[in-house]
Amino acid sequence: MSDRLDAILADGVPRVCSAAVALISVDGSVAASAVAGELVRYADLEGTLTADRPAAARDSVFDLASISKLFTTAVVLSLAEEGRLDLDEPVAAWLPGADPRVTLRRLLTHTAGLRPTRRIDLELPGADPAARMAAMVGTPVTGPVGGPYLYSDVGMVMVGRVAELAGGAPLDALVGERVTGVLGLTDTDFRPGPATLPRIAATEWKPERRGPGCVRGEVHDETAYGLGGVAGHAGVFATADDLLAFGETLRLGGGALLRPETVAEMVRDQGAEGAAFRHGLGVRIGDPAIVGPLGAAFGHSGFTGTSLVVDPTRGLTVVLLTNAVHPVRGRDGIRGLRHAVAAEALRLAAS
Repeated sequence: MSDRLDAILADGVPRVCSAAVALISVDGSVAASAVAGELVRYADLEGTLTADRPAAARDSVFDLASISKLFTTAVVLSLAEEGRLDLDEPVAAWLPGADPRVTLRRLLTHTAGLRPTRRIDLELPGADPAARMAAMVGTPVTGPVGGPYLYSDVGMVMVGRVAELAGGAPLDALVGERVTGVLGLTDTDFRPGPATLPRIAATEWKPERRGPGCVRGEVHDETAYGLGGVAGHAGVFATADDLLAFGETLRLGGGALLRPETVAEMVRDQGAEGAAFRHGLGVRIGDPAIVGPLGAAFGHSGFTGTSLVVDPTRGLTVVLLTNAVHPVRGRDGIRGLRHAVAAEALRLAAS
């Protein structure tokens, strides 16, 4: 649908990633879409090409990585609307022994003083996911509470666990009931099943995982994997169209998902200091890594090479799904690719 967007992805594939899908919606209609690459290209860390390299398609499924945090946030906010929890009460009400200064608002703005990561799979080898989760939510505060900003996957794991306790169900069930089911996102879920595997983009070479080759169909994030594939910070898989529908719902004020005043609070600057962007509840506002020329747009990125950018002022929702960690993390160029897609979105909005 867009020669320009096709060219942008062609420039990034396979240099930045082996597969990419991009969608740009202007005022509720898809103005441009593009697909490039192969869902599985490499067989090992050295970049040996596989014999079978299925082509990416618009309905390809990608590991969203940290964009999962927005789904967790939506669940928590829906529970808050029902009065099942309070964003400003100590999470110790749900997690006995937690630091009384830690609240859901501080966890959602990454100002709770928690460490960025915790490799609970390495700390507790052989333990089951429940035991690992218990250890994760018991992670002590080691930094200043209330700021400055310190991005923490640990904190979002806690958010997911509080959601489970307040919602009376596992996090994946809550996401299904309160987000994907409400919005009709049939290709979005934790732990996709075998029927979905042929549509999933591969991620990193991890020889410690089961089976040969690069990870495919299992969450890339090591902590989420150690917790059984479902966690508040990572683990959701989705197609570009499903993620676009989720972003559009937020752009339009919440629809059947959340009340308009809830979404307004979600995307309001919460005053977290020390970041290169402003922070809402779960979402980043004006993150230079993903918004490019879209300035004050909000959204989130994912470590696997994904991003969602929403610009209500210009009527834009921009989705870029890639597997930039295939076959190895640290490849160059994903920031430039995100910026190029955002610039094309700006051009389309202005035309």
